[in-house]
Amino acid sequence: MLICTSFEPLAPIATNPCQPSNCGPYSQCRVANGVAICSCLPNYIGTPPSCRPECQTSSECSQNEACINQRCLNPCPGSCSSTAKCQVINHAPICACPSGQTGNPFIRCYNEVLQDTPLDTNPCQPSPCGPYSQCRNINDQASCSCLPNMIGHPPNCRPECLTNNDCSAKHSCMNQKCIDPCIGACSINAECRVVGHIPMCHCRDGFIGDPFSECNEKQQDYSVDVKKPCSGNPCGVNAYCKEQNGVGACVCMDDFTGNPYDMCRPQCILNSDCPSHLACVKNKCKNNCDGTCGLNADCQMINHNPVCNCIIGYTGDPYRHCQYQRDERKPLIKIQKKFKIKRCR
Repeated sequence: MLICTSFEPLAPIATNPCQPSNCGPYSQCRVANGVAICSCLPNYIGTPPSCRPECQTSSECSQNEACINQRCLNPCPGSCSSTAKCQVINHAPICACPSGQTGNPFIRCYNEVLQDTPLDTNPCQPSPCGPYSQCRNINDQASCSCLPNMIGHPPNCRPECLTNNDCSAKHSCMNQKCIDPCIGACSINAECRVVGHIPMCHCRDGFIGDPFSECNEKQQDYSVDVKKPCSGNPCGVNAYCKEQNGVGACVCMDDFTGNPYDMCRPQCILNSDCPSHLACVKNKCKNNCDGTCGLNADCQMINHNPVCNCIIGYTGDPYRHCQYQRDERKPLIKIQKKFKIKRCR
């Protein structure tokens, strides 16, 4: 004898077409009417699943641009002093003083002082040694050598690097030197690896948090609910899983950008992640001139550093106080008094 009993149909299991995402790297997936819609992340080009950054190396940019933080940009802003001219040659900014001026093109150029009747001839005036070099007068002959910390041979002396692309992929250009960008970049209990000159930090296995500030030991959760789409955190580095209506989605942490299913990063980690006229301050590209210079001084960001100079007509310590400079070349006007002399008879 068969006995029939009633039963309630099982509720359909909610599925997320974006889990896992088939959109490829540098993309984002959103659900619309139960269908996965793929699009490239902001500042990335191409079409999913072939989204990519604008550039990885400067060779992907035009000759007058350089690849800075995966964008093709003009590398000249902030590379030279305000009185120098900048020209981009093979993706690198080249600074030089204008014709008729001399000085350090990274600090200040000034007019050459011409003497009407030179007493002697100096083979180093003007210098035949080229930029980033020094000239010495030895037996009335110009002896050229590169400045300290510069490489090459006169007249082709140059810094070790001007942009990240002058270094190997595992090094970054800092203060015109190719160094390991991972040193001091991450917090304790975090690990670092360099991807395209950029240090990428992530918490070690068993730790969670912000890898740039603090990673804490992850508390073991024994009440695992397999029905939750965010169980096990399916997201990439520096991203978290956000659940809504039974559907999970990965998003980057606050102030981080990137592919949340792969890796998110802050706006900057090193100065080299910013344009030359900005500095990386607390993972943000900012102008670091505020409050740096003294009275009667101007500030300009050059190679990520604030450089102070006294304004024209003033002299002194530009980081403390500049005072008006008196022109010693102007002759002093002597005031002569005329006295009437009376003769005694």
